[in-house]
Amino acid sequence: MAATATISHFLSKFDVAKHPFHSSHKLARNRSSSLCIRPNSSKHSNSSTSLETSPQQQQQPRKPQSPIPPKPVNVPESNPSVSLFDRLRDGFKIDELGLEILSIALPAALALAADPIASLVDTAFVGHLGSVELAAVGVSVSIFNLVSKLFNVPLLNITTSFVAEEQALISKSKDDGEFEHQGKKVLPSVSTSLALAAGLGIAEAVVLSVGSGFLMNIMGIPMDSSMRGPAEQFLTWRAFGAPPVVIALAAQGTFRGFKDTKTPLYAIGAGTLLNAILDVILIFPFGFGVGGAAVATVISEYLIAIILLWELNGKVELISPKIDWSKVSLYFKSGGLLIGRTIATLGTLTLATSLAARQGPITMAGHQICVQIWLAVSLLTDALALSGQALLATNYSQANYQQARKVIFSVLKIGLATGFPLAVFLFIGFEALSGLFTTDAEVLQIAWSGTLFVAGSQPVNAVAFVLDGLYYGVSDYEYAAVSMLD
Repeated sequence: MAATATISHFLSKFDVAKHPFHSSHKLARNRSSSLCIRPNSSKHSNSSTSLETSPQQQQQPRKPQSPIPPKPVNVPESNPSVSLFDRLRDGFKIDELGLEILSIALPAALALAADPIASLVDTAFVGHLGSVELAAVGVSVSIFNLVSKLFNVPLLNITTSFVAEEQALISKSKDDGEFEHQGKKVLPSVSTSLALAAGLGIAEAVVLSVGSGFLMNIMGIPMDSSMRGPAEQFLTWRAFGAPPVVIALAAQGTFRGFKDTKTPLYAIGAGTLLNAILDVILIFPFGFGVGGAAVATVISEYLIAIILLWELNGKVELISPKIDWSKVSLYFKSGGLLIGRTIATLGTLTLATSLAARQGPITMAGHQICVQIWLAVSLLTDALALSGQALLATNYSQANYQQARKVIFSVLKIGLATGFPLAVFLFIGFEALSGLFTTDAEVLQIAWSGTLFVAGSQPVNAVAFVLDGLYYGVSDYEYAAVSMLD
């Protein structure tokens, strides 16, 4: 039902009469940034939100209308939903735009997969310590994700769009020197994002370390639970990695805005490799257990942040000569909208983890395996979303509406072509993947019971993630937030 509602809403944007925001609606709408795509006919020639009609065309004087309006040329009269599926049916061809999308998405997919893979590595090593330790790490990771990603995900998405828009506007500016300082670009969105990231990271570290006991109680892990000790130990050490995580995400958002997804890939790849090496050394030979897994992750996160900041410093001024308070205000306004959306998303995942934890270590361990595999594979389609976001933000900010329209359809086509193969792959290989984490028969039985959900949700994830990226690309954070909360 959720997938049907999401697709129906997007398709309604191709029909003016049925557009949910055409007149009054219970959800407020940012009319200056809309994905509304309307046929290029005389009926809609005055629309300020059409991606087919540029502002220059809208200002042209109207010609006297004849008694019989001429039939629009090359404008299909079919239902807009049918028109969309006709485009999607056009043989999933990879044209020049498709290649550009993939050139951004493929490195990003590898980078996005690296973080869950690092968690998978931790989970696999910790799983050999025992089911109690595996379940404890699952609880701690869920808490860390809830606290950190509550602010990190909005910051990442907003930075990507703002940097892409600023970069596009600067490229059209006649005076490029106005945006340079000592041979480097000056982008207020970059310095603002990094400053906010530093503050958020420190705040998150304090909350996670000082409030670890309170957070365990919220998750339903009492003091007498066998999971309490290792879970609190892992979370306390993991808290020291909050600042580099947020700063690295802000830097990644900047590189994404530049359409450069290879640099983050190299940095994250180096960090993931270091994490795996340190896991082998710290968990078993040194006997640090779950604490060793946390320390290994934290050290790798600092390495990633250092590499990204070093590379970014060669391109832009990390600290702007002057503060653009209007940009700060935009970050807070847009971020506030997406924080509500992130609360809904992470709250659902955390509730599921809490319910599983209350069932005991065996159920929690099986649930943790399902979640890790689901996240690792699902986030691959998120790469398409960020590719569409960066390209759409660039073209939309330059009023290149025709190209923006092409970006939308191309990303949707590739998303559909990605979701179904992922579902088949997981359905066939889920049992083998689960065996990488543990040899406990009871835990594996619980994990295998989630095969249909983990595999079957992939096509829905592909479309949902792509649509999110498109809304972010036109800075329509309001609808993206309210649609999740509604």
